[in-house]
Amino acid sequence: MIQFPKPEVEQYFQVSVIRQFTVNADESRIVFSSNMNGKFNLWAMDFQTGHPFPYPLTYEGQTSSFIKMDGEGRFVLTSLDRDGDENYHIYALPWNGGQALKLIEGAPDDKYFYVQMSEDGKRLYYVTSKDNSQFMNSRVYDLETKEDKLIHEGATTTTFLVSVSPDEQVIAYSQSYANTYMPTYVCRTGEEPQCVTPSADVVHVVGDVHFVDNDTVLFVTDYEQEYAYIAQYQLSTKQFKQVCAIEQESVTGIKWHKETRTLYVITEKGVIDKLYAYGYDSGEIAPISLPADIVEQISVAASGNIYVLARGATRPTNIYKYTEGAWAALTHNVMTGLSEEDLVDPDIVTYDSFDGTVIEALLYRAKEAVANGYTIFWPHGGPQAAERKQFRAMFQYLLAQGYHIFAPNFRGSTGYGSSFVKLVECDWGEGPRKDCLAGMEWLFAQEISSREKLFVFGGSYGGYMTLLLAGRHADYFRAAIDYVGVSNLFTFVNSVPEFWKPIMERWLGDPEKDKERFVKDSPITYLDDMTNPMLIVQGANDPRVVKEESDQIVEALRAKGRDVEYLVFEDEGHGVVRKENEKILYQAIVDFLKRHQ
Repeated sequence: MIQFPKPEVEQYFQVSVIRQFTVNADESRIVFSSNMNGKFNLWAMDFQTGHPFPYPLTYEGQTSSFIKMDGEGRFVLTSLDRDGDENYHIYALPWNGGQALKLIEGAPDDKYFYVQMSEDGKRLYYVTSKDNSQFMNSRVYDLETKEDKLIHEGATTTTFLVSVSPDEQVIAYSQSYANTYMPTYVCRTGEEPQCVTPSADVVHVVGDVHFVDNDTVLFVTDYEQEYAYIAQYQLSTKQFKQVCAIEQESVTGIKWHKETRTLYVITEKGVIDKLYAYGYDSGEIAPISLPADIVEQISVAASGNIYVLARGATRPTNIYKYTEGAWAALTHNVMTGLSEEDLVDPDIVTYDSFDGTVIEALLYRAKEAVANGYTIFWPHGGPQAAERKQFRAMFQYLLAQGYHIFAPNFRGSTGYGSSFVKLVECDWGEGPRKDCLAGMEWLFAQEISSREKLFVFGGSYGGYMTLLLAGRHADYFRAAIDYVGVSNLFTFVNSVPEFWKPIMERWLGDPEKDKERFVKDSPITYLDDMTNPMLIVQGANDPRVVKEESDQIVEALRAKGRDVEYLVFEDEGHGVVRKENEKILYQAIVDFLKRHQ
């Protein structure tokens, strides 16, 4: 019979990414952001025809951060950046697509963050860096009169409008002091703000704020608890109370369905998500099975139908609809010529770190027929994030080339309680690094890998950790790949976006007060010991880890005669998203790995 060749890199990256979606009021249409044609654009599917087929609404080839359809079918609102710079501006599109019209004028480096629309669809609430680049301002724009009014001015720290009451007389806003410290306030027009938790001085987070009515808000918080739960605050009584908590699971998102007074709850449990329906009046909670392990977005229609954007380790992102107790896929985003059985689902494993802390990790084993005996150690980005059972075309391509992948959720990762997340704050390079070393030692002890057959490859904070491991523990592995990683804490702390700067002291530290630690934890300190071959990858427009972070370490290593390859993408930001660039990047990664086996 016909013998087909092994799939090449192009086949693995034909799969698309879907980033956000929205559903119109009568559920006859969805609009979503995807790189289906190689670059990110908005696409629509109309279901009233009976033969839905995605068609493009935009052609700019830029990423968006939100999508909102007008309730009367007149226009679509979205935001677009420029080649990964994350300076999103707000645009309107004709209902059936076309040229994007900028709604609010601003300088190219201004940022605009959508919050919500008024219930009548006439006013747009947003947050902007314009005129207040560090602390941010909250404004409301009237689509009919074009009036653009300041409603809250950020001061003392980064401040974000997060919700507005139905009568538009109460706003809720958060103040950010760290990723783990975000108190939130409600303020009625003409009155003093009220903190929705008992004390703003207690380190905690409040998120996903929803107004039940003009007097009551529901939200997610970890106030004085290890795992985030649902709480309520009433303005008139100034009363805070816990509404619903799920043991050993952190609530990450809620959707309020006012017609049935039901809360739909997404929780994080280690490397997977779970979904529940909570009756607000009855107090009863019921689990709902998910179509994939990780939920990227959830939407609940007035009818009660649930829509999710979800993915799993062997399932690319797709939009699903839940009705009458069953899920149906609305999109059919698959890997060309490959089934789920052709892909690799990871094992969930644990190991003890240097101080007895238990670390959970994902272990992807290449199929026996292709396994080459080499392993890639993957420290995730964030650092206050986690590697989860989520689809990565890159992982599946590397696995098909024969490489095992080991991805630990070292201290600082989400999904394991508030205390665990905080362990990385002002300790970027000690505890997490030792967790990674303990993971490598576990791989060696289990005879999954060895020092001679291990590579390290990480992006963002994972890129930083890759560089730090290369500088301090070069003897643990053969070669390293740094993908948009931090090389020097002294330069990084001053180069981040302005609205990040208020959180940097709690997150990373102060370069003067903590000078000794900044020196110790900066990869560039260990140039003399960086002897491994290295591939460094950077997006020229990266606003989070700027190109100079990679430039300086490449220049310094080359000056010492080290084996360093440097790949820069001029039209990318903090990560590669264009298909043509993905293919170049991941072929370069595999070529690098094979050269150094």
